[in-house]
Amino acid sequence: MIRITKRITLINCLLLLTQVLAFGQDYDILIKGGLVIDPKNNISSIMDVAIHEGTIVRVSPDISVNSAIKTIDASGLIVTPGLLDIHGHLFFGTQPNAYLSNSFSSLPPDGFTFRSGVTTIVDAGGSGWKNFETFKEQTIDRSKTRVLAFLNIVGSGMKGGAIEQNVTDMDPEATANKAKQHPEIIVGIKLAHYSGPSWVPTDLTLSAGNMADIPVMIDFGGSDPELSMESLLIEKLRPGDIFTHCYAQVKGRTPLVDENSKVRPYVFNAQQKGIIFDVGHGGGSFSFKQAVPATNQGFWPNSISTDLHTGSMNGGMKDLTNIMSKFLNMNMSLNEVIKSVTWSPAQYINRTDLGHLSVGAVADVSLLKLTEGNFGFIDTKGLKMKGKEKLHCELTLREGQIVWDLNGLSSPLWND
Repeated sequence: MIRITKRITLINCLLLLTQVLAFGQDYDILIKGGLVIDPKNNISSIMDVAIHEGTIVRVSPDISVNSAIKTIDASGLIVTPGLLDIHGHLFFGTQPNAYLSNSFSSLPPDGFTFRSGVTTIVDAGGSGWKNFETFKEQTIDRSKTRVLAFLNIVGSGMKGGAIEQNVTDMDPEATANKAKQHPEIIVGIKLAHYSGPSWVPTDLTLSAGNMADIPVMIDFGGSDPELSMESLLIEKLRPGDIFTHCYAQVKGRTPLVDENSKVRPYVFNAQQKGIIFDVGHGGGSFSFKQAVPATNQGFWPNSISTDLHTGSMNGGMKDLTNIMSKFLNMNMSLNEVIKSVTWSPAQYINRTDLGHLSVGAVADVSLLKLTEGNFGFIDTKGLKMKGKEKLHCELTLREGQIVWDLNGLSSPLWND
């Protein structure tokens, strides 16, 4: 009995000592020795990142490991702000024949975001003003991933087929009013899949964007005869509006690279004007025959995104780091690749609280590994590009909590 009492006393003393030591430590987590790339703050060097109570509290060389409860060795890794995917489809549900709006083709975000370093993803038009509240309650409020939204100009959302052709269900005022009710979540208005040879849907979408004072994202094409791409980019869209699927080559839409593999001159003019060109890879919207000649001529995307859904996740797209790797192998610099999935898209959706590692910012952090080797990358036409570099995500933190750890970087050895 005395022996048991002594053992309990010893355990209690050790617990008390641990609490005292923890109380005296300044940081919850210290990420040490990684290559920190934080485009907003012009940081691209070996640094340490200290986190306390879900917030970035210090970014500096050589922070003492004694100042943190947990230290993560990031040697040989790239430390970035949590990645921001500006184009996904997350309004998952069980409604039959409803495509990407509360149905089977959309995906629950937490199963597909953290493992690729994504801490924020924007649903690109799955819901309209009529069913946004269902999307919010069902997905946004129940996800660990930060889920934002482009609200579809179609009130019923992205249900496919005739529903998305229904101009009478495109109500700019109701759409703008819903966006104003949720300014912290609804970051823009989306138009997609309209196949008629009319500018009316585009104009209604822009009207909603003007009323809510937010950008629009346009998934353009499908009309017969084709509507003028030059008119869309130069005359219709405003600076800050987003043209997604920019490297697509699909029927009913003028490709940005012409039949002689030259980028059409008005494309550069539009980008200079302030139109945002988004990758939106998806299952059918990224062609190397567009992307390679375009980037060789200096036409780079402003944002890299997935267009995540069941039709893309297991195809050429795979995940955000796979697409980032494609652009690395097309000679986009590592810093620009990181910028296109962090600080740049954060600005485009007017969420400048995200996409950086400033002191006081939310501790959304991604640890990426860049591996050299012989790799193959696939586009949506089933064609392969060879590459020598590939990114993958080792660890992800969301609000200072470890939500993905591929190789146990944050865990002690079981027998230590």
